[in-house]
Amino acid sequence: MPKPVEVQYLTIHGHRRAFIKTGSGPALLLLHGLGCDHTTWLPVVAALSRRFTVIAPDLLGHGKSDKPRADYSVGGYANGMRDLLTVLGIDRVTVVGHSFGGGVAMQFAYQFPERTERLVLVSPGGLGREVTPVIRAITLPGFHQAMHVAMLPGLRHAAGLAMKGLAASGLPHTRDLDEVASIYDSFRDRRARAAIRHVVSAVVDWRGQVVTMADRAYLTHAMPMCVIWGTDDDVIPVRHAGLAAELAPEASVQVIANAGHFPHKDHPQRFVTILTDFIRTTQPAVYHRGRWRALLKNGAPSPLAAVESDARTA
Repeated sequence: MPKPVEVQYLTIHGHRRAFIKTGSGPALLLLHGLGCDHTTWLPVVAALSRRFTVIAPDLLGHGKSDKPRADYSVGGYANGMRDLLTVLGIDRVTVVGHSFGGGVAMQFAYQFPERTERLVLVSPGGLGREVTPVIRAITLPGFHQAMHVAMLPGLRHAAGLAMKGLAASGLPHTRDLDEVASIYDSFRDRRARAAIRHVVSAVVDWRGQVVTMADRAYLTHAMPMCVIWGTDDDVIPVRHAGLAAELAPEASVQVIANAGHFPHKDHPQRFVTILTDFIRTTQPAVYHRGRWRALLKNGAPSPLAAVESDARTA
């Protein structure tokens, strides 16, 4: 495991926010997924920091950041990232979002196109309904009571060891269980459980994902976009990468073989190569108010309607 970078803290709107910042060069904002924190990016941070200024926060309600009763919507998170970058004196970034962080990245690019140079989505939510039943279960009545029992020290320890053992076994559909074990262990903090439930309730219901990028994907015509997925993703199916290609035909879609929901951890060198090449071969978006107005006024091309319907019923 790479050596952790020193965690820094800033208080914004009265809430302490943890993040790491390292390297030099064009800025990369790395946004982690649900229940994770900045450490999910450690396998790639050192390599990326040789060419870029890497900022990887713990989103509010996660990791070492505060876990208040607050706005945990994707829009609220996007606002929080804008404010963090503003305090750090960083005007423009390539934003990279994994899983739920991909939804935040999409929202950030939509709300703040003048601050977004490129958009990179890693196994992102928001491209179709399907999501693992475990995440849907978080929204159901009785979640807090069930987790209170599951967090009893002996049971938590045994379950964590079992998941890590299965992850190391090489058996099918167990690849990501070591990361799931870390997320599970973080739920021992009651405030973290409450925050996660607020997050999930905003984007998922019993039928699956609610928030989708389908109705706004046409806006990526004004911004370079790359989608990275693992072939063995059991959390959000890799076939959603095909939806991304239909929704945003100009996007680069990269599927990494023998990788699960965390391709940046399964194959860090491959991930860094894909990301670096994408940045090297694309020009950063330049916000033009007139062009953005025209895109909004004209709306999506007519074929998008069928794709949007497929994305919502997949």
